[in-house]
Amino acid sequence: MTINSFRSHAMKLLHPLALILEKKRITANNLSILSLIFAALSIPMYYYSRDDHTYLFLAALFVFLNSFTDALDGTLARITNTEGPSGDFLDHVIDRYSDVFILCAIFFAGYASLKIGVIAITGVLLTSYIGTQAQAVHAGRYYGGILGRADRLVIIILATITTAFYPQKILYYSILGWSMVLIAVMSHITAVQRIHHIWQALNKK
Repeated sequence: MTINSFRSHAMKLLHPLALILEKKRITANNLSILSLIFAALSIPMYYYSRDDHTYLFLAALFVFLNSFTDALDGTLARITNTEGPSGDFLDHVIDRYSDVFILCAIFFAGYASLKIGVIAITGVLLTSYIGTQAQAVHAGRYYGGILGRADRLVIIILATITTAFYPQKILYYSILGWSMVLIAVMSHITAVQRIHHIWQALNKK
């Protein structure tokens, strides 16, 4: 989870923004819903990019905004002391729908095959499920592993922008298509890493 190492730097930006939103009476749940809207807006951008690759810049923007508002909602919840089960539940549900929206948009637009898309989505959903299932068995939430959600979104954003500049295929796929292959493989590796960590934690108990 490379991106998480920059969390302290990100907080320097997120905290003052969250304070401004608090004064505007915007809630963390409002931001969570907004992040879902941004993910949904990336769908037509990827679809139309099949014929016009400039749409990929907008797709990358919406994926970035989804990631940014998702990070900001947690900061706002902490500042306003509104963290709780309902907000946590909503945030996780929206994150999973956002993941599905973005990944499906990419392979439905033809940047990767259906098989790669299915492997990627199952890997992403299993990784997230295992991370939260650890809490259900009293091992505490665990979001470790080589590819977290933040890392995944950064890969998608960078690959989307790069493909907008260089849409040609390299062997079978464009750069965006190969990013899906990378996510498909690394997500399942991350799932195995989390299973191993949680299993060891449970056995120690």
